[in-house]
Amino acid sequence: MVEKLLQSGIHWEKTAFRRNEFLKISGTIDTNIYFIESGSVRIFMMDENEERIIRFGYTGNIIVSLDSFLSGKPSDLYIQAIKKTTVKVASKKDFYAFIQSNEEHMKFWMSVLEDLVLQQLEREKDLLINAPGERFERVLKRSPKLFQEVPNKYIANYLRMSPETLSRLKKS
Repeated sequence: MVEKLLQSGIHWEKTAFRRNEFLKISGTIDTNIYFIESGSVRIFMMDENEERIIRFGYTGNIIVSLDSFLSGKPSDLYIQAIKKTTVKVASKKDFYAFIQSNEEHMKFWMSVLEDLVLQQLEREKDLLINAPGERFERVLKRSPKLFQEVPNKYIANYLRMSPETLSRLKKS
């Protein structure tokens, strides 16, 4: 269905970001939808001068600053390229015109939203689990590609553990 979205007639603007460049910064409104053609990004917020990574995106993923996308209000989230990343960007207006154009498109959007809710619930469960090993196993099972795409220091942050603990878990 992602292919259908890209071929849909929605105006997609191709944009390249250098490593560490921001697609979005905290305090801004971003109602764009991004398709990652190549590369990877991290979505995070700041908590008392500490980064808290909440999500990753890599080749083939669609990402948005979901709170801002849905509400049209500023978001605390940052979206940053982890490495050289090429994205196709579409506006919410164009995207909504597409999904409202027929029932199949609307069903696709509903399945995307349902999937996001389920992913968010899995993420919340991960954060409630005290044992770092169990958090690691859950994420490894859910997203094995993550470990090829994203540096360990970011995965450790996402899993709320030190890079050393992650390294130990990967070895065992």
